[in-house]
Amino acid sequence: MAETGAADETAHTDGASNDNLIARFTRSVGAENLSLMIALAIMVAIIASQSEFFFSPRNLLNIGQNMAVVGLIAVGMTFVIVSAGLDISVGSIAGCASVVCALMVTQLGTVPGGVVAGIGIGLLLGLVNATIISILRVNAVVATLATFSAFRGIAFLIAPGGRPIGVLDPTLALLGSGRLFQFGDFPGIPIAFVILLVVAVTAHIVMTSTVFGRSIYSMGGNADAARLAGINLTRMRFQIYAISGALSGLAGVIVTARTSSGQPASGTQGLELEAITAVFLGGALLAGGKGTIFGSMLAVLLLATLSNGMNLLGIPTFYQLVAKGLLLVLAVAIGQWRLSRSERAQSRIAAQAKGASG
Repeated sequence: MAETGAADETAHTDGASNDNLIARFTRSVGAENLSLMIALAIMVAIIASQSEFFFSPRNLLNIGQNMAVVGLIAVGMTFVIVSAGLDISVGSIAGCASVVCALMVTQLGTVPGGVVAGIGIGLLLGLVNATIISILRVNAVVATLATFSAFRGIAFLIAPGGRPIGVLDPTLALLGSGRLFQFGDFPGIPIAFVILLVVAVTAHIVMTSTVFGRSIYSMGGNADAARLAGINLTRMRFQIYAISGALSGLAGVIVTARTSSGQPASGTQGLELEAITAVFLGGALLAGGKGTIFGSMLAVLLLATLSNGMNLLGIPTFYQLVAKGLLLVLAVAIGQWRLSRSERAQSRIAAQAKGASG
């Protein structure tokens, strides 16, 4: 009997330990990220059951390469949305950067100059957005909707005749299609994916471990309280939109490298939708103050896997657009539901505290 009781106690202890382990894991990755992981696992299982090529090393690395452009823009968009802003113009900024980079490489023959110019024009256009929003006091959605159209027009004006600019420089092409650690049958790790990884890790450290990152969360959570705490909201906004613009510019450079041409529109249209969808899927709220780089990158991986799987299964592109649009609506709806639930819980706690004190 004693042995049976001891065994039951041991089993109970092991069960409690497992429950604690699961709870700790859920807290560490976040409930939203755990949901994304489950959704990604289900999606992978479905696609792999229908296509034998999905798990091939080349296909998996292609998914990583295809993440690079959207992922870079999503990193910048995470900064913007967490600060309670929005930037609809990022795809157009990438288009301008793509054209500027191509012109620098073809006209002046300088690849480093093309890369720097692409990132620089992105940063400059990000500052234009910040000026309209902060100095002219225009709503972020309206401001970036206007610059979405204006920057796209500028890209066509810069491109001779509004046509793509061919770039045949092999050094630049390495950024888009080059690979590291190629040996034997291993196809190598895409350089574009490595760039995304470095940028994402750096952004994660900035968001979680610096005063600047904490200020972004404070600014998005409660702008008035952040101002009273001494945070210069105007300066923060300029810095945030500059980062977003620069990363969009880098994405445009990679588009040029991948397509061997400066693209005013093709290759950059629709990037804003994918980036915004990824950030909201990753747990960010439209009201600001919430969101992580890890969650955004997990969502970018999910979207890239979805596109890759649909291509492998021969599903037409327009169905992919429908799926991504539905995912954006679903992500925002879930975010609003979480916000409403949190507000109701806070109201209940406040009411109970008031009743106890009374």
